[in-house]
Amino acid sequence: MSEAWIIDAARTPRGVGKFGKGALSDVHPQRILSTVLKALAERNNLNTAEIDDVIAGCGTQYGKQGSCIARMAALDAGFDNNATGFSLDRFCGSGMTAVNLAAMGVMSGAQDLVMAGGVESMSHGSTLPKVNDGVIDSRNEHLRSIHPQPHQGVCGDLIATLEGFSREDVDKLALESQRRAAHAIANGHFNKSLVTVYKDDGSVALDREEFPRPQTTMEGLSSLKPAFEVMYQAPLNEEGLTYKQLVEKTYPGVKINHVHHAGNSSGVVDGAGGVLIASPEYARAHGLKPRARIRAVATAGNSPELMLNAPGPAAKKALAKAGMSLSDIDLIEINEAFAVVPLKFMRDLQVDPEKVNVNGGAIALGHPIGATGAIIIGTLLDELERRNLSTGLATLCAAGGMAPAIIIERI
Repeated sequence: MSEAWIIDAARTPRGVGKFGKGALSDVHPQRILSTVLKALAERNNLNTAEIDDVIAGCGTQYGKQGSCIARMAALDAGFDNNATGFSLDRFCGSGMTAVNLAAMGVMSGAQDLVMAGGVESMSHGSTLPKVNDGVIDSRNEHLRSIHPQPHQGVCGDLIATLEGFSREDVDKLALESQRRAAHAIANGHFNKSLVTVYKDDGSVALDREEFPRPQTTMEGLSSLKPAFEVMYQAPLNEEGLTYKQLVEKTYPGVKINHVHHAGNSSGVVDGAGGVLIASPEYARAHGLKPRARIRAVATAGNSPELMLNAPGPAAKKALAKAGMSLSDIDLIEINEAFAVVPLKFMRDLQVDPEKVNVNGGAIALGHPIGATGAIIIGTLLDELERRNLSTGLATLCAAGGMAPAIIIERI
């Protein structure tokens, strides 16, 4: 089996995901993704006719993000017609799954050069009509009877309750995410991967992170009202269905301590990220310098009723496939979908917090659903190089109780 080499990684800045307010909200999602694809091609002097595929994750594949956004973005980037594309949806795990599939294609020998990543214009998604009651099962009553799945924020609060994490615990992690992100931005830690997004008229749409709140304090966080408490008991449809009813089907009589709010949950943003992967043979033949090899990829499932707990099992699965232990891992990126996710991950796996999300995470920087997995792979690689370290692991939770994971090693 061949190795899969990471040649490069790039991403856009993340813009506030509110239509008419964020800097990327009026940029077509295809253009946001094509910005990253074009940068990867130009930075590495690629013959785009030789790209075997462009794989893109996206969580809301309808409206402007429908019609195979991977192929449309590749065409928008000016790629040769031979460079095909396909899009996928594993919810928040979409971007990392795209990269993992690219790695599998190269490792198997079926492909030699693949671009993979993802995009999400959450501004765009917010303008579209709701297609269900706000329940992930899309009104499939049979599935609901087997796996009653509530809102992801409710799941975050439920996990915090079951695991004993307090409001102070989650707020402390949120504050540290903001502090680390502010330090990283001030010191240019993201500059290597960051590419400017331009409007169609050539003017700059966004060239910096728009979401972080470096002025955040514990006092400010503690003053915020829980975001999911009212939602928990509010009717979702004309039949009076509530998330409370869904939760109590699995956890009868549970009293949730609602600890998550806008300040300790991932930010709603727009953005894209991409990773360029090649076989060693192709890279050597075309003078492409590898930055890392992919040691292992994995995907794990866990309780869909809790939704957010699969990153730990996914990390363990990837480590087993690589024949490694956590002591072999220098840095870890785990998406901060909600503060409880990295808290549980670190406690369950007994990970030193100083190795996790060292430049902050999605609480400070935002979480563009389909793109985040690819973005954090690039962030991980950049930081391994900056610190002259060797090996990193990245993972993130996805709806339905899933999580992809990847282990990379610098070359």
